[in-house]
Amino acid sequence: MRNIFEFFRKTYDYFVKAMSSTQSLFLLAVRLYWGWQLAQNGWGKLHNLANVTQFFSSLGLPAPGPTALFVASFELVGGILLAAGLLSRITALGIVVDMLTAYVTADREALLSFFSDPGKFYVADPYTFLFAGLLVLIFGAGKFSLDALIARRIGFPEMRNGVGTNVLQGETSA
Repeated sequence: MRNIFEFFRKTYDYFVKAMSSTQSLFLLAVRLYWGWQLAQNGWGKLHNLANVTQFFSSLGLPAPGPTALFVASFELVGGILLAAGLLSRITALGIVVDMLTAYVTADREALLSFFSDPGKFYVADPYTFLFAGLLVLIFGAGKFSLDALIARRIGFPEMRNGVGTNVLQGETSA
């Protein structure tokens, strides 16, 4: 009986190790796809600032013109930084704040239905960007990022994999 448990434990450990090795590729895919989408959103807003300003004004946002310019610029630059994996966690924090603000101001009904009608929450426009931002904020950019490349070049061993030190295991993961 003990041999069976040992077999399953070793098999599970192998499975976990195999799946963990895909983390950086997954983070790269998330960053590239959603970074590109966010940059396109920002680009579109920059080219339609009058419409975005009018929309922000209808939401009652303060200084709708400068706010529209700031949000559009942040989404363009933040999307590019996210895709490249540069300043990833700082950028991801900005994306999370941006998307939570979008929920509060433009999709409040979807935000308030988080528990009562989750479908309404996750089909709202900010959801996927919020989720991508949270993934990168929590897990980092991964091995295939400019953050990781710079960390390797300037000698931050705890960031060489673009993820950081796993405090629970005492090792670097990605």
